[in-house]
Amino acid sequence: MTGNSPTRVALVTGGSGGIGRAVAERLAKDGIAVAVHYAGNKSRADDTVTAITAAGGRAIAVGGDIADENAMAEAFDAVEREYGGIDVVANTAGIMLLSPIATLDLDDLDRMHRTNIRGTFVVSQQAALRIRAGGAVINFSTSVTRLRFPAYGAYAASKAAVEAMTLVLARELRGKDITVNAVAPGPTATSLFLDGKDQATIDNLSQAAPLERLGTPEDIAETVAFLAGPARWINGQVLYANGGLA
Repeated sequence: MTGNSPTRVALVTGGSGGIGRAVAERLAKDGIAVAVHYAGNKSRADDTVTAITAAGGRAIAVGGDIADENAMAEAFDAVEREYGGIDVVANTAGIMLLSPIATLDLDDLDRMHRTNIRGTFVVSQQAALRIRAGGAVINFSTSVTRLRFPAYGAYAASKAAVEAMTLVLARELRGKDITVNAVAPGPTATSLFLDGKDQATIDNLSQAAPLERLGTPEDIAETVAFLAGPARWINGQVLYANGGLA
């Protein structure tokens, strides 16, 4: 790395909005240089970069389909060219399409499989090959794997696959001083979660946790920052960030 480069570098997939943006901004506050990944909306990624740099941080935007191994190899290359290496990969990118299992459009199943499972696998594969010693891989699951809400069957199944590959990768990286964990948020006030829900449903979910509120993107970002930095003895785990809901 060049002399003026920071000591740590993070790539945040899906970093242009919601939880991903909060994660990117939170890591930047810790002095980590951030690559804000986007799939299709470059302007939102640029907005995140602008917010980070305005606050005194360092950030760039990188694009690419997370399920496309060539596109993600190029994204990782771009980060390494800019900053000299990668220490943290926070893989927040994902999609959620809800339906009872009996009536789910199988095209929706395939879309979630491609983004949530293949995409996580592709990014984890690149991370396993590139992250420097002392680094961290942080994938994203969901508390619905425990909560078992109706209509979340296919989504929860895709995230259960994320948990499985995360726990295996942690063991495959034995001896490399790289931690691999997953964060499993509960109901969180993002457009991904709130869209399509009526106010009564939102209110009920807000009261379900003992802390009697929805999570915020910043709540989840704190968990990621912990795993990305000081939490060197937490490895091969799924952390349920849900206010005690499950």
